[in-house]
Amino acid sequence: MGRRILNDALRAIVNAERRSKSTVELQPISTVMSSFLKIMKDRGYIKNFHVYDPHRVGRITVELQGRVTDCRALTYRQDIKAKDIEAYRLRNLPTRQWGYVVITTPDGILDHEEAISRNVGG
Repeated sequence: MGRRILNDALRAIVNAERRSKSTVELQPISTVMSSFLKIMKDRGYIKNFHVYDPHRVGRITVELQGRVTDCRALTYRQDIKAKDIEAYRLRNLPTRQWGYVVITTPDGILDHEEAISRNVGG
């Protein structure tokens, strides 16, 4: 269920970007979603996000900046070793210079560059 929540949130962000909206409200929320949004903010894809009332149902308001063209979550689990991350990235991303793969690891949620530098798989 957690991955479906993340996938629905990412689809809402992409749809709001296509309609040139400046903000989007995501509900329900999860900790994985807030970690994913933190990576998106660090990489410059969104301006900011605010979490409201995380102990109940909660909601997240995301400020968009028009850089997200496509974003999705895989709904099936795959185990990836640290040495296989680069091959996985080349197989799933459209080009070498564009995009990030975000991986859940024992060290937390990391993008593929940070996972390779830390030598951790997920």
